[in-house]
Amino acid sequence: MAEGHFISPLAAELADDVLERFLRYVRIDTQSAYGQATTPSTAKQLELSRLLEAELRELGLDDVQLDEFGYVYGSLPGVKGAPVIGLIAHVDTSPDVTGTGVTPGIHENYDGSRIVLSGDETQILDPQEQPALAEKIGHDLVTTDGTTLLGADDKAGVAEIMAAVAYLKRNPRPEHAPVRVCFTVDEEIGAGADHLDIGDFGAEYAYTLDGSGLGEIETETFNAWKVVVSIHGRSVHPGSAKGKLVSSIRLAADFVAALPRDRLSPETTDEREGFVHPTGINGTGEKTMVELIVRDHDKAKLDEHLAVIRRVVDEVGRKEPRALLEVVEQETYRNMREVIDRHPRVVAAAEEAIRRAGVEPVHSIIRGGTDGARLSARGLPTPNLFTGGQEYHSPREWASVQDMAAAAATVVELARVWAEG
Repeated sequence: MAEGHFISPLAAELADDVLERFLRYVRIDTQSAYGQATTPSTAKQLELSRLLEAELRELGLDDVQLDEFGYVYGSLPGVKGAPVIGLIAHVDTSPDVTGTGVTPGIHENYDGSRIVLSGDETQILDPQEQPALAEKIGHDLVTTDGTTLLGADDKAGVAEIMAAVAYLKRNPRPEHAPVRVCFTVDEEIGAGADHLDIGDFGAEYAYTLDGSGLGEIETETFNAWKVVVSIHGRSVHPGSAKGKLVSSIRLAADFVAALPRDRLSPETTDEREGFVHPTGINGTGEKTMVELIVRDHDKAKLDEHLAVIRRVVDEVGRKEPRALLEVVEQETYRNMREVIDRHPRVVAAAEEAIRRAGVEPVHSIIRGGTDGARLSARGLPTPNLFTGGQEYHSPREWASVQDMAAAAATVVELARVWAEG
C-alpha cells in the first residue's frame, strides 16, 4: 500500500482494517431484486447480515441483533448526557449489474494512467473521462475485474462503520457519544428504511455512510414519485384483427415516444434539474404497464412533471378512444432538506468531524435518494456522508483506500464531536 496521501494519522491507522473488511464484504453476493414480496428481497443478503452480527458480537457491542427482516443492530455506550448518534449503511447492491463472483483487485500507488480491467478489456477506467480518478494519483485503488460491480455502494460504508466502532471500542478516550449501528437491506430498491423502527433504534440524530467523493455531506435529495401507466387494449387473433385489434403494446410505445426527449430525462439533466424516466414496460396486446420514476428537488416542479405524464396519457387516449388508460402515482420519498434544515447542529457536527479528519467539507446534492431521506421525513434527521466509492452501479466502480480510511476517521471524530455538547 502507498504510504502517503492519508489525510490524518487516524486515517492511516484505520486503513488496513477498512480495506480488509471491505475486500471480504464485497465478495459476498448481496444483490437485491425488484418485485419481490419478501424482506429482504433476496435471501443472499442475509449472508452478510449474519457475518456482521457475528463481528459486532466479537467486538463486544451491546444489544446486537439480527432481526426478522435482515437488519443488523448494535450499541456502543458513550458519555452520559450526549445524544445517541445513529450510523447506517446498507448491505445490498444494485440489481442493475451482477454482484455474483466479485473479484476485487488493488492498484497500488495509482500513476494516473488508464486502467484496463482484466476480466473484460472493454471496461476501462480513464482519468480523462473520470475527473475523480485523475485526482487520485498516488492512492491505492480497488476495482473489479470488469465483469461485475464492486459493491462499494454500500459495502464501503459498512466497512467504514465497522472499522470505526472497532476503533472506538478499543480506544474509549477521548470520550465519545453513545452510538447505535444499523445495517439495512434492500436500500437499492427503495425499501431500506421500511422496517427500521426509529423509536426502537433510539438515535436522536443519524448519518448514512452512502455517499461518494472525499468530504461530501449531502443534505438534499430528490422528491421522488413512482408512476404506473396501465394501458388496456383489445386482444384479437391477428388473422381477423382488422378494425378490431387495439394493441396496448403499440399504445405504450406511443406513450413513451411522446415523453420529452431533449429535456426532463436523466441523460439531459443535472444538478437540481428533475426528470421523467421510464424504467420498465411489461405486457401483452391486451394490457401493458409502463413504470416510470419522476424526480425533482423542487416539489412544485415535480408536480409539473407529473402533469406532463397525465397530459401525454390523455393525448394517447384521445387518439384511440377504445383503449382505457389508467395512471397510478405513489410517493417514494421527499427531499430531506426540509427536515435537516430545521436541525443545523446535525450538519455542523459532520462538518467539524470531517475537518478534524483532515478534509474540507464539501456540500453536494443527491440526484437520487438514501435511507436517510425517508428516515428524515419520519423524524430522524439523517444526512449522508462520503465513503470514497465512485462510479456506482457499474462494472467500472472503484474506491480509494485512502478516502475510505478518511471516511472511517470521520465517523470516529463524529462520535467524539457529539460528546462535547
